[in-house]
Parts: sequence; C-alpha cells; structure tokens
Amino acid sequence: MHATAVENLLPFLAPTPSRPAPRVLDIGSGSGYLTHVMAELVGPETDGAVVVGLEHIAPLRDLGEANMRKSAEGRGLLASGRVRFRVGDGRKGWTEPGQQEGEGWDVIHVGASAKEMHPELLAQLRAPGRMFIPVDDDGKGWSQHVWCVDKDDKGVVSKRKLFGVRYVPLTDAP
Repeated sequence: MHATAVENLLPFLAPTPSRPAPRVLDIGSGSGYLTHVMAELVGPETDGAVVVGLEHIAPLRDLGEANMRKSAEGRGLLASGRVRFRVGDGRKGWTEPGQQEGEGWDVIHVGASAKEMHPELLAQLRAPGRMFIPVDDDGKGWSQHVWCVDKDDKGVVSKRKLFGVRYVPLTDAP
C-alpha cells in the first residue's frame, strides 16, 4: 500500500522548478516508514521542504519518531527539521506553528479511512496539490475506497476512485 501511495503522490513529492520545496502531511503516520520515504523523495537538503507525520495517539507518534531515529539518515532528517512528528486530529489537517496563511500542503497522505472528504483537508491542500485518502463510502465501514484528489493551479478539485481497501477508521484518540 505504501508503494501505491508513493506511486500516486510522486508527481507532487518530487521537487520541481515551480515547487522546489514540497510540503507533505502524512496523517496516520504510524511506524514512520512512509513518512521517512516521503522525506527522502522531497529532495536532499531542500530549503523549506518539510514532511509532517501526524498521529492522534502520542505513543504512535513516539513510535514513528523512534523508528526514524534508528538510522543515520532518519536522525539527520529529524535534526534538520525537515521531518517532524506531531499529535493532533488528522481529520482537521495540521497547521505548523508559524505557518503562514495559504502555506498548505502539496501532498496529503491519509493512512486511515475517513468518513468523508473532510473540508479542512481540502482547504489545506495547495493548488496544485494531491491527496491520497481512503474514504468509507457507505458510512458503515464496509465499502472503503482509496481516492486520489487533485487540486489544480486554479483551485478546482477533481476526485478519482482508485480501488477498494480495508483500513482502520480515522477517529478520535481513545
């Protein structure tokens, strides 16, 4: 699943002349594996690039950060501030302290099934930007699909249903 997510997000993860410092939000970052992969893909020492792993349970946030600290590369990413792990409600997205208005995310990856396309996430997605999100299409957890959501440079949102999945729900912390 991580490989499929990266494959779909790669056009927005890799630095380009028009987007030299990609900003990435990884909601439900869990073990930190995908957070680390995405941090490697935003480019080496790209000034201003950041990948934020967001968890709603502090011990899960701590797990991701601890796993990242196991390698020299991970320790370097954390020390540089290019990767940060935070605790918060992923359904509302995330705003880093000091983040300017309109300084949203080029990429939003959601690693748990949302009950809806949360408007806060769409609002925080940059134009252009891409979100990879599993959504519980029937509201009962039996019909989950991954959606690829694009926002073009004019802010127009388009959505493509990719495939069926079974994810844990994106919920409040216990």
